[in-house]
Amino acid sequence: METQLFNKENMPEAGALLRKGELVAFPTETVYGLGAIASDNAAVKKVYQVKGRPSDNPLIVHVASHEIGQYVAEIPNVAKKMMEVFWPGPLTLIFNAKPGVFAPAVTGGQSTVALRMPDQDLSLRLIQEAGFPLVGPSANTSGKPSPTTAQHVLHDLGGKIAGVVEGGETQIGVESTVLDLTDERGLIILRPGAVTKEQLQIVTDQKVWMNDEVKVLNPEEAPKAPGMKYTHYSPNQPVILMRADWSIKISELLAEEKVIGVLASDEQIAEIEIKDEIIPYSLGSRTDARIASQRLYAGLRYFDNQDVDVILAEAYPKDGIGIAFMNRLEKASSAVYPQ
Repeated sequence: METQLFNKENMPEAGALLRKGELVAFPTETVYGLGAIASDNAAVKKVYQVKGRPSDNPLIVHVASHEIGQYVAEIPNVAKKMMEVFWPGPLTLIFNAKPGVFAPAVTGGQSTVALRMPDQDLSLRLIQEAGFPLVGPSANTSGKPSPTTAQHVLHDLGGKIAGVVEGGETQIGVESTVLDLTDERGLIILRPGAVTKEQLQIVTDQKVWMNDEVKVLNPEEAPKAPGMKYTHYSPNQPVILMRADWSIKISELLAEEKVIGVLASDEQIAEIEIKDEIIPYSLGSRTDARIASQRLYAGLRYFDNQDVDVILAEAYPKDGIGIAFMNRLEKASSAVYPQ
């Protein structure tokens, strides 16, 4: 299969492919998603197959407007408030699904559905051309760093999907915040993203919990949202999350004749004596976690194309979007230094 590239001029062709049951990747403001019409069970199953994604890992459905009454059992007032402020944008809301609307494969066996309205004109146009909301998990091989450019998508899925909508580099770089509206204990963030707990609490005037505060998922349970249960975001090389003592760890690795990838801030890279055995990738300034989040996946993918044995990645403060950045980096890491 030849994977076609689409842009705003030939978007109707991409929509036609989706209506035929094909898969078309598309840009959002977070990462590139792998699109299939969310009512087409065969196409949605193909998404799982192409990605190598576990079948109980549910998919987020992308909509093109606030008019979602035909898809969900009810729209709570708190949801209306959040949609007014954060849609379009990087916030996914979990509702009780209206039966028989979405393909069974979308929800991973749950009675709930996760909806988001992306803040990206090309993705909204594609949904409109398709004529129905689209699933849009990250357009990559499952478990690997998410794609933030069309080239990343082609690296993983070229020849396996019908098309990719070219939309340049994504602006946020980490997946959306996922907020569960269906838990009787209250509003629970199942996955952190660019929309923070504090921002949500201001809009809702309610307490918002993080999933680790209420221990949402038991090992036997199917997850309600992606990013909760399985290994994610990992490059080919082991990643060590660095909290301090960079010079000690680098000396140890150089003594073992390792080639080292350094994924770090400009300030941290400036403190390292760069040698042939050390390959840096900048996350921008240490004071700007937004830039670091935008560059995280591109950096992890960069080292997949370099001859490095190990990646040392800088820890950032868990504040604002830094919480989402660290959530992804901790999942990508196989060790923390110092322990």
